[in-house]
Formats: sequence, C-alpha cells, structure tokens
Amino acid sequence: MPTKVNLASKPFSNRSLPWAVTAVIIFVSLISLIFIMRANSRARSEAALAQNDLNHLQQQERQLGLEAQAVKKSLTSEQLQTLAAAHTLVDRKRFSWSRLFSDLELALPGNVRVKSIAVREVATRGDSTLAELELSVVAKSPEIVTGMIAEMNRGGIFQAQLKQQTLQRGRGESGAEYELTVVYQPRAGSPVTTVAAITSATNGGEKRGSQ
Repeated sequence: MPTKVNLASKPFSNRSLPWAVTAVIIFVSLISLIFIMRANSRARSEAALAQNDLNHLQQQERQLGLEAQAVKKSLTSEQLQTLAAAHTLVDRKRFSWSRLFSDLELALPGNVRVKSIAVREVATRGDSTLAELELSVVAKSPEIVTGMIAEMNRGGIFQAQLKQQTLQRGRGESGAEYELTVVYQPRAGSPVTTVAAITSATNGGEKRGSQ
C-alpha cells in the first residue's frame, strides 16, 4: 500500500485560523469600546444635570437670601423687636418645662438643695431646643458640687459651669451657695414628670435634687 507523504515546508497548517482569531478579538474590542464610550457619555450627562440642579438651587438660595435681607432692612426697629419676640415665643412653645424639671431632679444628688432656677434664654438649633439656665444650689462642701458638675457634664444633657460661691451666713446654716450657668439640651424620649412635681419645683425652689 503506497504511503502518503506531505512535502510542504509547513505541513498541516491553517493560514486562515490566525486571521479569524484576530478578527474576533478586534470585533470584541470594538464592541467593548462602544459600551465604554456610551457609559462615559451617560455619566457625563448625569453629572452635568446634577451640576445644573446644584447651580439652580444655589441661585435660588442666593435669591432668597437677598429677598430676606431686603425684607429685614425694610423693617423698623420696633418691627425687628416684635419679630425677635415672636421667634422667642415659638422657641419657648417648643420647649418642655416638665422634661427640664424631670431631668434636673435625676441629675442632682440627694445632698444638694436647689435654691433657685432662672431661665436666661431658650433657642432652637436645628431639631434641638436648648435652654440657658442660672441654677443656684446649696451644698455642704465644694467637692459635692464639683462631683455634681462632672456628672452633669458626663451625662450629655446638661453642660454646667461654676459661676460663684457664697458662704451661708444664717443662724444654723452650713455649707455654701453655688451659682451655676447651665446649658440644657434634652434628649428625645426623656421622661416627663407629673404636674404636682412641676408645681412643687416651680413654687418651692427648695426641693432636694433626688426627690
């Protein structure tokens, strides 16, 4: 039986296969490039729209600011005082006095007696309502008041600072009176005291801190 011999210089080679593979790679690369260009174009369009919206909002904010300044300049001094009083009234309406007395009674130790409470200012910052208080307490030693202030500041509801100390000079009285400046910011969901406790703390001014 005769034997078949291939005398070609590159036997059994397929010259069309490399070109076919190259064509497939080029085609896939072109498709990928088209998708990437479309994605980049879409991202640039979305970024441009977002920037336009931001510019529009900033323009509106500037316009409202100018209008507010114009209205404020047109008001008389009496009208400005009335406006400030209205804001103060709104802030006080939002403030919970029962929550203040409840938090204060929880913060004061039993060996500290409240002598007087005065509210200097009530203000609203964002969603929170703050009150600046003048608190006068009586204690037998400075260490008790120092520890009380540290505990109040650590709790986060009150931020207290010692303002003045006056020795008790009445007959049979001991210790000293301490005047504190306190910033009060209630937490959401704080407990609310009863009407009887509010009346007692308001009228008496002599209730113990832990009652």
